Amino acid sequence: MDADSKRLSRAADELGLELNPPRLVLLERLTALLQTTAADAGMVSERDRDRILERHVVDCLRAATVVRPEDREALDLGSGAGLPGVVVAIAVPGLHITLVESRRRRVAFLEQVVEVLELPNVSTAHTRIQDLRVQVDLCFARALAPLGRTWHLAAPLLRSGGRLVYFAGEGSAVELEAGDVATVSLLRSPVLESSGPLVIMSRQ
Repeated sequence: MDADSKRLSRAADELGLELNPPRLVLLERLTALLQTTAADAGMVSERDRDRILERHVVDCLRAATVVRPEDREALDLGSGAGLPGVVVAIAVPGLHITLVESRRRRVAFLEQVVEVLELPNVSTAHTRIQDLRVQVDLCFARALAPLGRTWHLAAPLLRSGGRLVYFAGEGSAVELEAGDVATVSLLRSPVLESSGPLVIMSRQ
């Protein structure tokens, strides 16, 4: 097992996730695509090229811990380079995730990722979030918009009891006024102490 596999395996153990060797290989292959194609196209910051595994892939694994056995459908809002949607889809193969992205070049990259990694539980949607007419169990959002705006976009797409999983920045304030929120909770991870919490918001 190489260094990247060991880091991924250790992170999964610390998060309580079960990742078998084929899943670890898929995450390593995703990391390689992010380091090359995505970074070359400016979808990932150039300064992150040499630390994509830790800064992006391991960070996104945290969201997989929120998925429940009964969850079946999810959206990755403003997916960009497929973060966190593709990472969660690899870690939780029983969850179908649609990567929602309005920029054609990024959609092309996402389609390439799905094809190259052969991910049957991932699809892409080249559309604006506001134009979606579906309801799902989970919405993921990372580097999309401030929390209030993100909730405004996600709430109509969530079934009753559905959750938004929002990546809050380190040190960011979590403030929200919304009448259709049933619960708001914060999930901090032992894996990445420097990361902000995940904010999990449930729809009434």
